[in-house]
Amino acid sequence: MPNGPLSLPARLCLLAWDTNRGEAAPPLVRAGALAELAQRGLLIDDDGVATPVDLDSRTGDAALDGLLELVSESRPHRWRTWVTLRARHTYDAVREQLVAEGVLRAEKHRILGVFPSVEYVPADAGRVRALRRQARGILEGQVPPEDVPERDAAVVALGAAAGLKALLPGGAGPALEHRVECLAARAAAPPTAGIIRELRTALTTAAQTPPLPAGA
Repeated sequence: MPNGPLSLPARLCLLAWDTNRGEAAPPLVRAGALAELAQRGLLIDDDGVATPVDLDSRTGDAALDGLLELVSESRPHRWRTWVTLRARHTYDAVREQLVAEGVLRAEKHRILGVFPSVEYVPADAGRVRALRRQARGILEGQVPPEDVPERDAAVVALGAAAGLKALLPGGAGPALEHRVECLAARAAAPPTAGIIRELRTALTTAAQTPPLPAGA
């Protein structure tokens, strides 16, 4: 999949990006960060609660480490709660990373010619389209789910749970729903199976809320 070196939340941010309106979904980005931390073994499930394994662990990724710190310093919450609780913090951190890496571009302008504002747009819209094509290829392709890399499977499973039109422009019929379930199972090794399920459920609920403007 394109942008392989990018983190899971960064890839989901680009997959969700509307190149016409410059919007993305903070809950989806947050879910991607939670999933990556769980896949790395840095967050574990403790009776439904997201729990850091080691309060001093760090990944070297500012957005992921920021979330680890937030979880460590907050009172315990369930995975579903963390998908939306202060999700904008993770989204903003991922967005700034993408700007620093030249994937997104910050464009300054004034509202009504007076109030300063910043709009974030893909520096290369073709890169975003390529990511979407690859994700749809995984969703609709003939490659057995067990042969899809776990991270790629997580991107598609979480994106589908969020109802991304980039993945499901016409909705999901029974065949696609079955494929998504298989990819979700592939994304979730035994220690994280319940976690991925909780994240997907939370995203389906959060999808009823309109996305926030990227420049807000």
